[in-house]
Amino acid sequence: MIAILKKELWSYFGNWSAWVIIAAFSLIATLFLFFFDNDSNIFEIGMASLQSYFVLVPWLLMFIIPALSMKTFAEEQQTGTLNWLFSQPLKVSELVTGKFLSVWIVGILCLIPSLIYLYTVYVLGVPAGNIDLGMTFGSYIGLIILIAAFSAVGILASSLSQNQIMAYLLGVFMCFIMYFGIEQLASYKLLGGADFILQNIGFYQHFLGFTRGLIDFKDVAYFVLVIGASLVLSNHFINKKK
Repeated sequence: MIAILKKELWSYFGNWSAWVIIAAFSLIATLFLFFFDNDSNIFEIGMASLQSYFVLVPWLLMFIIPALSMKTFAEEQQTGTLNWLFSQPLKVSELVTGKFLSVWIVGILCLIPSLIYLYTVYVLGVPAGNIDLGMTFGSYIGLIILIAAFSAVGILASSLSQNQIMAYLLGVFMCFIMYFGIEQLASYKLLGGADFILQNIGFYQHFLGFTRGLIDFKDVAYFVLVIGASLVLSNHFINKKK
């Protein structure tokens, strides 16, 4: 698993793809938070808070993480190297876990430049330091867990696909449905009392607690369950390709 993790990280950082993705992610977030005229602009909100960042980032991750995960298995199958990996002395579960961890790590690195935003808001607050650090810390924890969930879903999409384009489109679709689609469907209140159950199937409600600074065991357990289920399914579909 460690060997696969190192190989995947080298494939991301060795050909600049990870650097380009991190830079693009940071540039888009910066434009929305400080320059574009929109509801996420920190200067227009007039509050010493990064809440607009934590609302914006899941939507960016919805496109960024599938771009990272699309090549994990779809490219291996497309180039024929998946059969070579099957011949190596490693378990499919180790292969899946190593690739998942590599995507998760690169996804987390996308958040590092946001520490500049945190410092900026901290300094510009009136008085300086007038920012809810507990809520901010909880939101960062939530983002790290959400990245793991998106990564697991992206790995599953890649294991189901024959090529990278299909893996990317399927990954974006699945992440969108899990984060926003289910929540939006539940908001129509078509199922009566079952809407609450439907609402809690999606990512949004569980991530919302973290953005309020609440690290609830139920929310953590939910994401762990989703990540575990996605990786088990990925393992199953990859085994079927042997």
